[in-house]
Amino acid sequence: MKHIGIVMECDFRKEASQEEAFTEAFSLADTAEKYGIDGVWLAERHFAAHRRPTDPMGGGIPSIVSVPLVMAGAIAARTKKIKIATGVSVLPLCHPIRLAEEAATVDHISQGRLIFGIGRSSFPKSYEGYGVPYSESRDMFQENLDIILKSWTEERLNHKGKYYEFNDVAVMPQPYQDPYPPIIIAANTPDTFPVVGNQGFPLATGLRGSDIPAAAKSLQLYKDAWKESGHLGEPEIYMRIPVYVHEDPHKALENPKEGVMNAFRRQAENAVNAAKKAGPDDAGNLARRAEILSSLTYEDLLEGRLAYGTPEQVVEKLKYAEEEMGLTGVVIEPNVGGLLTKDQVNESVALVAEKVSPKLKKGII
Repeated sequence: MKHIGIVMECDFRKEASQEEAFTEAFSLADTAEKYGIDGVWLAERHFAAHRRPTDPMGGGIPSIVSVPLVMAGAIAARTKKIKIATGVSVLPLCHPIRLAEEAATVDHISQGRLIFGIGRSSFPKSYEGYGVPYSESRDMFQENLDIILKSWTEERLNHKGKYYEFNDVAVMPQPYQDPYPPIIIAANTPDTFPVVGNQGFPLATGLRGSDIPAAAKSLQLYKDAWKESGHLGEPEIYMRIPVYVHEDPHKALENPKEGVMNAFRRQAENAVNAAKKAGPDDAGNLARRAEILSSLTYEDLLEGRLAYGTPEQVVEKLKYAEEEMGLTGVVIEPNVGGLLTKDQVNESVALVAEKVSPKLKKGII
């Protein structure tokens, strides 16, 4: 395995101030840098305030990471080695030229440590808040990606599409990395995997929406499309996996249990809401996901969707995941549901770096 990263959801704890939430987020990045984690992957979460009694169900935990590239720039300025990834930037919610400028700027601040992870997101609430139709997110994503790539590779941008038109625009700065930062595209529905494979981009996905056997089948669609399209080399796959490590096997399972079960209930509710507002290509997949998620027990999750346990148990589980799915890297979710304490999260991350990662690693991207 080449890469062990960590997701940063930048939780906004109920008892904390927003200032404290930012402080905790930067502390986690510092811990990752200190212990040799390969990368931090910044989520993008909009309108993720604490829920009021009258709010609809669904959505994720409260978070302050609405502008991940700004966070990425701050982390780049306080670190030296760690890769800094967007995990992911939601392309349809941002002007493509502005996003190209911001990402290239972070690439320079970090001196080439940016990984540009991109996707569409499955949170309709984000689209509603921005006044963007979720049903058009697929087409908007592709056009925005085309514009960003042109911005980074052409001296003057010229483009005429469904959503944007530009004539003779000089986009600055150009990225630090040549020709641009690594681009990784998120996929979570079966029809998206071959699309990413055909385009020849590395892929990011996660075990929240499927277990290891089901994910392996979806990833095979990606691998087959990659080969059929004639791309050279082997495709890269980065899997987002909930990971919690503790030396005490009982605490390793009990400490994160409540948060995990809450998170998967919210995820099922969110899939129901997303299915109602998605386009015809996505609605069926989201409805099926909601049905599966709502029926899962903690034992089901431990078997196929979580890597919780002692260092030895987590190494075994991640090696199994790597072999079954052909993974390039793992991006750990250190606090699913947001109920672990700051100390519990940092201690788990330290154990991942010291006792798990060395037994999995073969190189670094």
